[in-house]
Amino acid sequence: MSSNTFLAVFLGSMSNPNMKAWLALPEAERRARELQGIAAWKAWAEKHQASILDIGGLLGKTKRVDAGGVCEISNEMGAFTVARAPSHEAAAAMFENHPHFTHFAGERVEIMPILPIPGA
Repeated sequence: MSSNTFLAVFLGSMSNPNMKAWLALPEAERRARELQGIAAWKAWAEKHQASILDIGGLLGKTKRVDAGGVCEISNEMGAFTVARAPSHEAAAAMFENHPHFTHFAGERVEIMPILPIPGA
């Protein structure tokens, strides 16, 4: 991967007031908002299609593996995307006003460069 490749991780917690409000919506209203959000996400992806290397996807339940073995954990990661941009700042700018938090109850998107493995 080049230094102009970035991983964007979409985050949000169940304790977020926006998430609590989202979950309190009547099923039909929440479903209608989901459809609007999905359409907005697709429009965002189309706008940035030249920069998106992997649209990524939603993330499911997490298992942690450490020296003590395997266990289920909970974290705030909800989705990811891999993008190319001329700079870290330009990559971050792609996600300003993203549907993750304009249409859904997501809290933030964290963007980090994907660095080459030293000596690889």
